[in-house]
Amino acid sequence: MKAVILAGGLGTRISEETDLKPKPMVEIGGMPVLWHIMKIYSHYGINDFIICLGYKGYVIKEYFANYFLHMSDITFDMKNNEMQVHHKSAEPWRVTLVDTGAETMTGGRLKRVKSYLDEEDFCFTYGDGLSDVNISELIQFHKTQKKLATLTAVIPRERFGVLELEGHKIKQFKEKPRGDGSWINGGFFVLSPKVIDYITDDTVTWEQEPMHHLAENGQMNAFFHEGFWQPMDTLREKKMLENLWTTNKAPWKVW
Repeated sequence: MKAVILAGGLGTRISEETDLKPKPMVEIGGMPVLWHIMKIYSHYGINDFIICLGYKGYVIKEYFANYFLHMSDITFDMKNNEMQVHHKSAEPWRVTLVDTGAETMTGGRLKRVKSYLDEEDFCFTYGDGLSDVNISELIQFHKTQKKLATLTAVIPRERFGVLELEGHKIKQFKEKPRGDGSWINGGFFVLSPKVIDYITDDTVTWEQEPMHHLAENGQMNAFFHEGFWQPMDTLREKKMLENLWTTNKAPWKVW
């Protein structure tokens, strides 16, 4: 099974990090968040990736072009113009990088990679969200439901802590509790290639017409995930994810 990852957005809400790189290349623990997402899928045996490029896509191309060198010890013999690689380390990944346009919407990006897909169902997610969702269970749920699309439904945490008050007196401070109980789209989809027929052109946003029409036609189910899920939309969230990683408390590190 293949996994398609959206990696072409501007990341305007985390512009402190994205002036020089696309958001999926913002680092958590010294590695791009895109790498973390791919490691999650790889843990569940999915190693064939299609990455939808857009804003500064060349940065992602250069990263993978040099990935083997990044992950290995190397001796450069300048005098003899030779390179010796030691302790070779590489992932079992096949990565297809597709330029899907700087201004293309999320649905349009998916439509543009249609020729790189086959008739098999595939995974699809965003290049900025981390989770400990069990991908194998998600795929199995999708297969048993026999619908065209399955999304992972999550309950987000509040962005800020909540005060429990009694008049002006603060009785308790709750650090980032879960939200109001409403389930939202957490990404980590499993899709039939037939969903691409719901997308007309580059201007289509996946989360709007295609998803609405799939739901209206009874072709989209939710896989409920009550575990960890966190997008990296702001610098605050980036720092929070960084702290989880550096303190060895990263729930998404399932590998």
